[in-house]
Amino acid sequence: MAPFAIPVRVYWEDTDAGGVVYYANYLRFMERARSDWLRSLGVDQAALLRDERRQFVVVEAQVRYRKAARHDDLLWVSVALEETRGASVVLAQEIRRGGAAGELLVSGTIRAACVDTDSLRPRPLPAALAAPH
Repeated sequence: MAPFAIPVRVYWEDTDAGGVVYYANYLRFMERARSDWLRSLGVDQAALLRDERRQFVVVEAQVRYRKAARHDDLLWVSVALEETRGASVVLAQEIRRGGAAGELLVSGTIRAACVDTDSLRPRPLPAALAAPH
């Protein structure tokens, strides 16, 4: 399956005093792509929380910063499913400048778990994620 990706424009608010993207903001860009990826699979996170009292939490993040993005860059933020378990997924993510085949700036692996909203105990993944892709 080809990676899912979204474009993200870098705004002043994303940068430090030197006009370079602040390192933690790359995680925000990755989160945005994961949310849109889930939406593309038919997973409505608001309904999941409201109706089933389940939500996703990041339990592990490994990020490699290779090159900096700057104000007004157009970034391509991708998500690829690497692994599913009963209550978690492992996702490979990349941030590139210049489109899907562009210059690699950041790469990472994110493990997200599906948990009960009240107890924060593991809960099964939504069917759209548990099915083979």
